[in-house]
Amino acid sequence: MSDVASTRRTRGRAADPGSRSPGRGLLPLMAVAAGLSVAGNYFAQPLLDVIARQVHLAPSLGGLVVTVAQVGYGAGLLLLVPLGDLLDRRRLAVLLTALTAAFLLVTATATNAAVLLAGTALTGLTSVAAQVIVPFAASLAEPERRGRAVGTVMTGLLLGILLARTASGLLAGAGGWRTVFFVNAGLMAVMAVALHRRLPSAPPETAGGERPGYPRLLGSSLALLAREPALRWRGAMGALAFGVFSVLWTALAFLMSGPPYHWSTSAIGLLGLVGAAGSLSASVTGRLGDRGLVHRVSGISAALLLVSWAVLAAGGSGGAWGLVALLAGMLVLDAASQGVHISNQNIVYALRPEIRNRLNSVYMTLYFIGGAAGSAGASALWGLAGWTGVCALGGAMSAALVAVWTLDRILAHR
Repeated sequence: MSDVASTRRTRGRAADPGSRSPGRGLLPLMAVAAGLSVAGNYFAQPLLDVIARQVHLAPSLGGLVVTVAQVGYGAGLLLLVPLGDLLDRRRLAVLLTALTAAFLLVTATATNAAVLLAGTALTGLTSVAAQVIVPFAASLAEPERRGRAVGTVMTGLLLGILLARTASGLLAGAGGWRTVFFVNAGLMAVMAVALHRRLPSAPPETAGGERPGYPRLLGSSLALLAREPALRWRGAMGALAFGVFSVLWTALAFLMSGPPYHWSTSAIGLLGLVGAAGSLSASVTGRLGDRGLVHRVSGISAALLLVSWAVLAAGGSGGAWGLVALLAGMLVLDAASQGVHISNQNIVYALRPEIRNRLNSVYMTLYFIGGAAGSAGASALWGLAGWTGVCALGGAMSAALVAVWTLDRILAHR
């Protein structure tokens, strides 16, 4: 089956009865809101040492700040994102955005470790507003423009992840670590008001007017893995793609802070700008998906991920050419990982529009698990085999992704 034929069949299933073209400026607003939502989970990473000292948290436990943010976000994916199929998505997005602003204030004003960790965990929980906004954007767009809409909002989300560390260092340098969270809280409050004013009402689309209860809603989310083969395949691809992404960004600080580079923390933070440049390809990926090339784009992106690790491996040697190789590999890897992810979203969102939030919940949970596994693997291998071991892990995961994509295409043709 060709990409075009497959996509046309998917579009037929994907036609939302209530879909409409988003108003002027609405997609950029949703992109900014998504980016600011997820950024709150990454601001603390370059500031762990100073935060731990000021709230009397043992330095060896500073990593708990990152861990509880990840746990909170994972819980939100499982417990809150499916509510988009039960409640008005506009109200849910606004509520989660407003709550994120409130919990950021808790973090900003924390005077002890318990309050800091509680604020961080709750911020992670409600920051899944971004994962309500992305499928919301897909439902607002007409089927032939859905990829572009998803790509636009995902660009904002990815920029939020990649630029959070850079912005964190600059704001903390200007006014201390609390300034970072105060500023983000204020911006999230502004976003809540803007989304309340601009987003259209979006009641859930349920078959026959039936609304499942919350326990049944969660149970049906897990059952989707058994019922939707495309969700399983794309969930596996997404997990591997984000795992590869996490391998690079986890190990990069180790490489750049030691020999042969010896970069400062602030200089390492600027590498987020390189990643941001790669993430700008998200919109292009979405447009190609709208042209019926979604499967081809994901396959090429998977192959590019494998190629990128050969380039990145040369970056471990240091020197001018090593740095050039490192930066080039980063650009290719970031663009390719988003190519896989956004292609996956185009396919998953089109499966059953009336339960799009549950589909997104399952897909993003698998995606998140892959990222956590990649980070853990990179940390372990860095201690055992350094940059060479990290590149071997990234290459192996990329090869597995190519294999999964190939097997999916073979079975689809049969």
